[in-house]
Amino acid sequence: MGDRSPNVSRRALLAGGTALAGVGLAAGTAAWAQAPRAGSSTPSLPARGSHLVRGAYVMSMDDRLGDLTSADVLVRDGAIERVAATIEPESGVSVIDARGMIMIPGFVDTHTHLWSTQMRGNFGDTKEATYFPTRNRMANGYQPEDMYRGTLLGAVEALSSGITTTLDFCHNIRSREAAESCIRALRESGIRARFLYGASTISKPTEPIDLAHLEQLATTWREHAGDSPVTLGLAWRGPLGIVTIVGQQMNPALGVATSEIEAARRLGLPISVHVSGQTAKAQFESLTAGGFLGPDLQLVHFTDATPEQLKTAKDAGCKVALTPLTELRVGYGVTRLQDYIASGIPVGLGIDSNSLAGYADMFSVMKLFQLIEAGRRRDELAVTARKLLALATIDGARSIGLDAQIGSISPGKRADLLLIAPRALNMGMFADDPAHLLVEAARPHNVDTVMVDGRVVKQGGRMTLADADELVRQTTTSVDGIKSRLK
Repeated sequence: MGDRSPNVSRRALLAGGTALAGVGLAAGTAAWAQAPRAGSSTPSLPARGSHLVRGAYVMSMDDRLGDLTSADVLVRDGAIERVAATIEPESGVSVIDARGMIMIPGFVDTHTHLWSTQMRGNFGDTKEATYFPTRNRMANGYQPEDMYRGTLLGAVEALSSGITTTLDFCHNIRSREAAESCIRALRESGIRARFLYGASTISKPTEPIDLAHLEQLATTWREHAGDSPVTLGLAWRGPLGIVTIVGQQMNPALGVATSEIEAARRLGLPISVHVSGQTAKAQFESLTAGGFLGPDLQLVHFTDATPEQLKTAKDAGCKVALTPLTELRVGYGVTRLQDYIASGIPVGLGIDSNSLAGYADMFSVMKLFQLIEAGRRRDELAVTARKLLALATIDGARSIGLDAQIGSISPGKRADLLLIAPRALNMGMFADDPAHLLVEAARPHNVDTVMVDGRVVKQGGRMTLADADELVRQTTTSVDGIKSRLK
């Protein structure tokens, strides 16, 4: 992370506007206006161009580079080639005028469930209408095209808000077509993603996922993902804790859990598992007793982890994803961020799901943690704005093993970049360190430009690969279909 906090004049950051020149991607009806069926070809993403982003205030999140008050960034073939005070334009390189804007690395969402996006607003105020019963009920109405629509809308919303990488824990896979529909949606959205292949909401703990399909996907992955930055992993249910049957402790799901994680490890796939809710203690004990902990395992939520549990997980090389918006929403308790930081275990931040969080907004996640820690510890300085930005970028990338590729604006890394325009009512009065402005004031609508793997997916505040109105219309139709099938 970058610890430098140089003074920045308001005049310098507000000078210039949001003009973009020569990007060459026009907004309009996207190629995915109609969802492709299984086995059909999928539209290709536009070619990665060469771009020169000029004059931005660059918060590199790279300790060696720190902040640059006015710098140019050259992107070629999807990678960051140079970062310097001035870079002369070359023939064939599009120029993006970023004067007056703040450039940061794209946000890294280390845990979400994109398929459930259509459920937003459907959770009520009775026990039967709370999140888990509603999710499980509505999941029964999903067909493969609905999985596609939810994943696509969720991914595009994430991109619009500045999230360039997401770990999509897909736990409503009822058929091979459903899984492949989600993969297509991720590919076509332009987001960098890890698709985590899971069970369905109706699967019994003793029923394994389709391991043959998982292996087939792993061995033919590029046929499904193309040249998109989408990869594969396992959304693992875990051993699900110990139960007592006729006075004897047993774990009937252990054999299934073992077969799934062994398959993932044989295929070299990263693994995510929930450790949450009232059974979190039993879940973690089962993970430990079964010898499942390891550097390829991400523990999601882990809300009430004790110092001893954190040490055990850290020593095993595990990582943690924290999603405070949803952890509070469902009553898991207050997520004690500083305890995880102090333990030394790698930590990333997550949205969890657009439906439960209400929106894909990493700015809100950072600000919520700032408020929780200040209030919980009765200390305004409990966690710095710079640390929160690091957690949302380079630390998040490190927690999912991608810090050599993304998470900072460093030559050689992939070009996942944001331009944030502070010329807005909610951001225009400031001075000094932009980190506080980003954590405390910025919102998704302030994200002017988003680049993923060198592709410009948002410019001038508008999505370039997505017709937002058409996408919302199609997803609304999907919601109607889901509900009609539940009657």
